[in-house]
Amino acid sequence: MRAHSNEILRGLQHFHGSEILYIIPLTGTRYTEGIKYLANVAECYWLITDASIMAISLMKQSSFITIDYKRLSKEKQDYIGYEAEVIYGDGNDNIFQSHRYRVTDFPLNELRLFYVNNTLMLPSEY
Repeated sequence: MRAHSNEILRGLQHFHGSEILYIIPLTGTRYTEGIKYLANVAECYWLITDASIMAISLMKQSSFITIDYKRLSKEKQDYIGYEAEVIYGDGNDNIFQSHRYRVTDFPLNELRLFYVNNTLMLPSEY
């Protein structure tokens, strides 16, 4: 059962560093305990996989990739026809790519992830 956003945010605060790494079989990307927690409680393996695929494709542009998920305001959703977007950058305001999602069941309004050394992680685990 999917957790509510406040419960997920409280849970994410407990992850600092990671002793165990997991692997996404499709991409070979490693991911941390915090990402595993997020994927399980938010039922968002789709987001983890999408982020991994895009980050891998951007590694020639930067060895450090930020992944910013943001749910758009209702007004913006009505205007442009998308519910959320994920922006891939280098953390220094350089945007490499953005993807829009018409519909999403992801429970958080925003989230930032890092991709570095073939590993997807929460910022607190960097």
